Amino acid sequence: MKKILFFFCFVLFLHDAIKAQDSITEELSEDMSAIFDSIDQTMVYQHGKINLPGGFATMDVPAGYKYLDAPQAEKVLVEYWGNPQYDNMTLGMLLPEAGGVMSAGGYAFNLEFDEMGFVKDDDADDIDYDDLLKDLQKEMVEGNETRIADGYEPIEFVGWASAPFYDKDRKILHWAKEIKFGESDDHTLNYNIRVLGRKGVLILNAIASMNELQAVKADVPKVLDVVKFTPGNTYADFKPGVDNVAAWTIGGLVAGKVLAKVGFFGILLKFGKVIILALIGGFAVFKKYIMAWFNGRKKKENDITQEVSEQDLV
Repeated sequence: MKKILFFFCFVLFLHDAIKAQDSITEELSEDMSAIFDSIDQTMVYQHGKINLPGGFATMDVPAGYKYLDAPQAEKVLVEYWGNPQYDNMTLGMLLPEAGGVMSAGGYAFNLEFDEMGFVKDDDADDIDYDDLLKDLQKEMVEGNETRIADGYEPIEFVGWASAPFYDKDRKILHWAKEIKFGESDDHTLNYNIRVLGRKGVLILNAIASMNELQAVKADVPKVLDVVKFTPGNTYADFKPGVDNVAAWTIGGLVAGKVLAKVGFFGILLKFGKVIILALIGGFAVFKKYIMAWFNGRKKKENDITQEVSEQDLV
């Protein structure tokens, strides 16, 4: 009889404990949504024709999109999305009008210029992208030791989300990589566009989760022609014997570095305070936001824990 009574009490305890955790998680979701919204609201966006930093290219922001300038974009990439910082990592971002940099389920195109020189496209028809995929997967595994030592999660190159395609007439290359960070079940999408020019390539890198693959693919035609080199900087302006020729060819562009949204905020709302505590340890920029939430609710959570413990003793 005592065993049955104990089992009944234990079931009640589990039920109430789960209800308490669900309540905490629901409050966490609401508060974190408010925090993310407040960060989004600090961003200042632009529309129309944009003269990109450096003066070698312009962008016509298409209908349904907005532009975030380079200083704000770099802050997002490094402080909010947790990417390693490097020189000239962004010329700004292009985002759907309805989305924001902290919107779960959203995406953004990061813009860069790599002044690598004139990229010859003679190899475009000869590349075996299956073999290239295997090489890239191996290189990424080998590079994880350094990445982990620098305090970042390991990366796995899962495969092509969209196979590489090169438009010879427009001098535009695009492809998509499926990336896995650490042990996350939510994979990240890197949809890459390269526009070849006289002295280098313009880069548009769509950063999203794999759930947004179809949306990004549908929007790629809208953004292929929005970035243009200014006169004197186009692919056709190349001067043999005068301009530098890049060491990379088309295959080398596809093999380039990965810049990817860590994506923690996309899955954050699915979990409880354990992830919040992990964030406090890993992302200093969020401390002032998270600690305000945590301190304000610490007593309430303690009260809930105490209540559950007392029920366990009944």
